[in-house]
Amino acid sequence: MTVLPQQSAGAPDDYPANESDSAYRRTPPHDIDAEKAALAAMMFSPEAVADCQDAVREEDYYLPAHRILHNLMVERHSKGLPNAWPLLADDLEQRGTLARAGGRSYLTEVSLAFETGAAGEYYAGIVHRKAVLRRLTEAGVRITQAGFQGQGTVDELIAQAAGEIATVAEGASSSEDNDFVLPAEALADTLDYIEQARHRKGISGLATGYSDFDELTQGLHPGQLIVIAGRPGMGKSTAAMDIARNCAIKQGIPAAFVSLEMPVRELMMRLISAEGKVALHHLRSGHLTTEDMEKMDAVVPRIYQAQMHINDCERTYTAVQAKLRRLKAKHPDIGLIVLDYLQLMKLGGQRPETRQQEVSEISSSLKLLAKELQVPIVALAQLNRGPEMRTDRKPMVSDLRESGAIEQDADLVILLHRDDAYENESARAGEVDLIVGKHRNGPTTTITVASQLHYSRFVDMAQT
Repeated sequence: MTVLPQQSAGAPDDYPANESDSAYRRTPPHDIDAEKAALAAMMFSPEAVADCQDAVREEDYYLPAHRILHNLMVERHSKGLPNAWPLLADDLEQRGTLARAGGRSYLTEVSLAFETGAAGEYYAGIVHRKAVLRRLTEAGVRITQAGFQGQGTVDELIAQAAGEIATVAEGASSSEDNDFVLPAEALADTLDYIEQARHRKGISGLATGYSDFDELTQGLHPGQLIVIAGRPGMGKSTAAMDIARNCAIKQGIPAAFVSLEMPVRELMMRLISAEGKVALHHLRSGHLTTEDMEKMDAVVPRIYQAQMHINDCERTYTAVQAKLRRLKAKHPDIGLIVLDYLQLMKLGGQRPETRQQEVSEISSSLKLLAKELQVPIVALAQLNRGPEMRTDRKPMVSDLRESGAIEQDADLVILLHRDDAYENESARAGEVDLIVGKHRNGPTTTITVASQLHYSRFVDMAQT
């Protein structure tokens, strides 16, 4: 009887060692016969190599020897070389890896598992499914160990657990499930979309309340990362609140607002000021006129009913991510997430060596989270001092502070500029430029809106 090559190190030995965890000492899911059958098909059929390469990955094999054989046959197939087992044995011997692949006798045994070339893809599918189950059990063990160790906050541990499961889920589909699509398969759906667009009234995405901007972008769409950037005092938080207010109050769509800069009370005062056109400094001082009180009485019920979920207590991305996932699970109709602002956030857990790397990782993670939750995420960002070094003081995308990865990850980058922030007597006092510096799905341009900062809001020029 042939002795199997040494099984993959790690899976059983990494499981908890005490007696109470003996249930975890079971042999991880695998199917050696299916692995042999898939490899045998690849030995005898070039077509099976292509099929199995699509259905299974090297790391899906339980036995290291089988990984070696899979890789070698894929490589030889790409060079137009046959994969008969004696040729494989000679090749492995020249490379000094024949013993690691089980030796000539084991290659012979694998070849005897051949049924037909067409069966290769079927057995490869079994190998892949077993590998997914194996990764799932390993992730479960790591989650259990993290729970027992209790290092980090509860939200960080939940985020870590969700990340473990998400990693398994991302690799659960074999590459055959993500195959190429021909125009004949995609054209009908595309033409339907175009026809619907022809007859559509209004925009296709979530309206921001800025008419010209919505016309340019067709609104904000699920999965997008939208970055609003500017120097301090330009009105980033005002623009973010405008968008969230338009979503939750004007359109009645639930929104999430994560603030790392302002407490809930400050956000609520800004919301009342913007919605009711009550001077913000009156709300702060308490010196309210009769007219102010009447305006407040008119808007407070609308604000009370609004589904704007505000969080001002988290500072790490892992904790925010965990809370947003739970919020989305509880309220599937969440239509917008706003984060104010990106550079105030820490990654959580083990941090990268540099702040630039940390911001880059947060930025890319936000884009992935937008795709996962299928919600547009608006993230505010600080610009460096670049605009102040220029004569016209206008910002550029390259001014994004601490990380060029923000620009790379974003679908839209909007740069805020106010002339009157630099010159009190500016001829453009009361105007704000929304400079669309990056637009993944359309042109870039500059859109001007009116600044009503005493009401903590921006509005279309036509509303002034």
